[in-house]
Amino acid sequence: MNIEDQFNLIAEEYDNNRRKFISCFDDFYRNTTEFIISNIDEPKRIIDLGAGTGLLTYFWYQQCPNSEYVLVDIADEMLNVARKRFDSIENISYQVENYNDKLPDTIFDTVISALSIHHLEDMDKKKLFSRIYDHLPSGGVFINYDQFCAGQPEMNNWFNTYWENQLANSGLTNKDIELWKERRKLDRECSVEQEVDMLKTCKFKVVKCVYSYQKFSVIVAIK
Repeated sequence: MNIEDQFNLIAEEYDNNRRKFISCFDDFYRNTTEFIISNIDEPKRIIDLGAGTGLLTYFWYQQCPNSEYVLVDIADEMLNVARKRFDSIENISYQVENYNDKLPDTIFDTVISALSIHHLEDMDKKKLFSRIYDHLPSGGVFINYDQFCAGQPEMNNWFNTYWENQLANSGLTNKDIELWKERRKLDRECSVEQEVDMLKTCKFKVVKCVYSYQKFSVIVAIK
């Protein structure tokens, strides 16, 4: 089963389980977003890559309600959940598109993404980062909220084992955990350090991991 099919399958249940899958949910989504936005000018147009149900855009919209948002995802059923979430909000639009093939044909000054880019092979990550850099204006910002490996096999085993034990005791159903294990087969994680190096190679002038808790980190890159 490919990525599109797997995420269409779980679209309605996706948000309900996010807190169980991500024990650092509030720091990862809400607090880090507030920190970032407090340090930048309000964006004119924000592209959310792999937007899914619009969860990350929801937290950005709380802080930047006047920005325009374009939510991009390969799974239309996931975007249908986002459409319901933002029903009647006119400054949010949607594109069913594989962002690994191309970026939206529109001007934007900020790119955000959550728990999506780790599905790409490293070579595709590099190509994507280069395209993002080329499309951003000077001072434009890219923020990746994502899932990473530890970079060292022994420590990565620590991270994965602890995460698996958390999920086993989180109240998730056996079905939820089995579907998660299937989705994990699609993961192509790099380490935070590797991704920072990729972004620097793409000529971003400022690159910094601004939040990290085991598997989950947030990296900011400024052109």
